[in-house]
Amino acid sequence: MSEPIIKFTNVSKTYKLYKNDKHRLIGIFLKNYKHTKKQAINNVSFSVERGESVALFGKNGAGKSTILKMITGVCFPTTGEVAVHGIVSALLELTSGFDLESSGRANIYLKGQILGLKDEQIKSLEQGIIDFADIGEYINQPVRTYSSGMKARLGFSICVNINPEIFIIDEALSVGDTAFKNKCLKKVNEIISKDDVTLLFVTHSPAMAREFCTRGIVLSQGKSVFDGNIDEAIKYYESTI
Repeated sequence: MSEPIIKFTNVSKTYKLYKNDKHRLIGIFLKNYKHTKKQAINNVSFSVERGESVALFGKNGAGKSTILKMITGVCFPTTGEVAVHGIVSALLELTSGFDLESSGRANIYLKGQILGLKDEQIKSLEQGIIDFADIGEYINQPVRTYSSGMKARLGFSICVNINPEIFIIDEALSVGDTAFKNKCLKKVNEIISKDDVTLLFVTHSPAMAREFCTRGIVLSQGKSVFDGNIDEAIKYYESTI
């Protein structure tokens, strides 16, 4: 049996909270400088097999975002182990990793490299990304000249056109006008219909979860409190809200 594409083993994540930025800066140099602690994740273990579609449920502050950040490599566990085997595309912070002084075209390569692709792979995807983003001649202009909508269109286009093995979606995603949103939804459905793509779907909507996922994990106060069939997960989640 092949190894899971995502595996969390006894993972905990504790954040240090400081009164202000000055205290945070001092805390970098003085390990025990005054701060409070917030445990975002508490001894969570689960694994996801290649091709599974899993919904993450939980109230705000339950730990969903922290789990996604660890899967995407934005942050790391305080204790425990996170193993991820595959190219991750996350429809979360679409414009993260952009260099505002570089052109949109240059940022395609920059973000592609951040996502683990080689230049020759990015080159083969470049024109498709540009065509999907549909921002015209701005593709050769510095990203600092873009509107927020244009940045999001380019970020979305990169995320959905890199042939991800692990696809993470936040239902709150909203990009551009109605026509572009419909184009995005069509592309997302195209990606998740592939048998070898693993989907993690963060949602508060049982109906959407049931449409896209076969399994659900319910989080509460940093702990995994239910993991099972999507219908049973929805029933459990609804009983807690």
